[in-house]
Amino acid sequence: MAQNYNASFDSGLERVLNRLKTTIVRDNLIIETTSRLRETLDVDRVVLYYFYSQWDGQVTFECLSSQELSILGSTGPNECFNDEYAALYLDGRIRAISDIESEPIADCHRDFLRNLDVRANLVVPILTENGLWGLLIAHHCQAPRLWTPSDIKMMQAEAKNLSKADSIRNS
Repeated sequence: MAQNYNASFDSGLERVLNRLKTTIVRDNLIIETTSRLRETLDVDRVVLYYFYSQWDGQVTFECLSSQELSILGSTGPNECFNDEYAALYLDGRIRAISDIESEPIADCHRDFLRNLDVRANLVVPILTENGLWGLLIAHHCQAPRLWTPSDIKMMQAEAKNLSKADSIRNS
């Protein structure tokens, strides 16, 4: 009886340790990715918006030029992000807004971005076999910004790298 208990305990402990290891690997990969993008793109903020259930999510990682720009834990504008927008991102939509004040976007989206001190943003989906895992987002806060094709390609490449990582595909 004691042997079965020990084997069961060891098995459970091994599962917990493997899950912890996977989480650490995933978190380090995301931290490295957001840091590299913020530096290379020279933006104020790069965040990972993770979907923990269908179209419900929050900012779970961020790399900032200044701590007062933190939006960690923020959730999206639920009234704006609906099945229609989700379908676009599921199809690989890239959204580059050079100036939220002149872009033809929904008022709720503009207000949401204003509340986050965003002036320009670039959004790229992270797609896995299971669907839309998250969004990789760059925010430029001080002024409008024209996103170049190389900016967009870099974000797409990093999102693709994240989507291929075992620690993300299996989470």
